[in-house]
Amino acid sequence: MKKKILVLCTGNSCRSQIAHGYLQYFAGDKAEVYSAGVETHGVNPKAISTMKEDGIDISTHTSNNVLEYQGIDFDFVITVCDNAKERCPYFPSNAMKFHYNFPDPAKVTGSEEQINYAFANVRDEIKEYCYDFIQSHL
Repeated sequence: MKKKILVLCTGNSCRSQIAHGYLQYFAGDKAEVYSAGVETHGVNPKAISTMKEDGIDISTHTSNNVLEYQGIDFDFVITVCDNAKERCPYFPSNAMKFHYNFPDPAKVTGSEEQINYAFANVRDEIKEYCYDFIQSHL
């Protein structure tokens, strides 16, 4: 039976979308991965392009609110920012909960090169976390 994984962030636009892409990639057919936010901000185009650079297509992902998934019995819930961890509404679940506060690349200012560098760095951190998570839990 496939495990169900939910990744939560504030706006479901960057970090949770990147994690969603990598968790699904590393899990293959062993898991169904969902991502959501405590708000919805749309999928950040930089998140899409930085994932594309690593061969993962998240261009069809949507930005979803966590309340849309109340009826799903998740096995794992991963929060990828402190704000989501603090603001996530409670819904009954036996899910194992995990948390890692990744920096928000969407808040980086500067040149295009600096912003792209920030996205690539966070992407690589999330990739490593997701690989380790799948190896340890599936």
